Amino acid sequence: MFQRWCEPCHGEGPDKPGTMALQEKYKGSLPALLERRTDLSVEVIKHFVRHGVSVMAPFRKTEISDQELEALARFLARTGH
Repeated sequence: MFQRWCEPCHGEGPDKPGTMALQEKYKGSLPALLERRTDLSVEVIKHFVRHGVSVMAPFRKTEISDQELEALARFLARTGH
C-alpha cells in the first residue's frame, strides 16, 4: 500500500513533493520521510489520508478502502504511537 499510494510523493530521492515539503516544513527537527517518523499515530495518519493536508489531496474509500487504510496507518505508525 505504501509503495503504491504514498511513495510516489513521500519516498526517498529527488522529485518527491511530499518529502520535499516536509523537509522545508521541519528543517531537520523531524524526519521528512514518513517511514522514519515515530510521532505519527494511526488516527493522525488516517485523518490525513481521508481529509488531505496542505497540498495533499484526500483519498476516497474507492481508492483506499477502510481496511487498506487501517493496514497502511498501522504500517506507518509501527514504531510510533
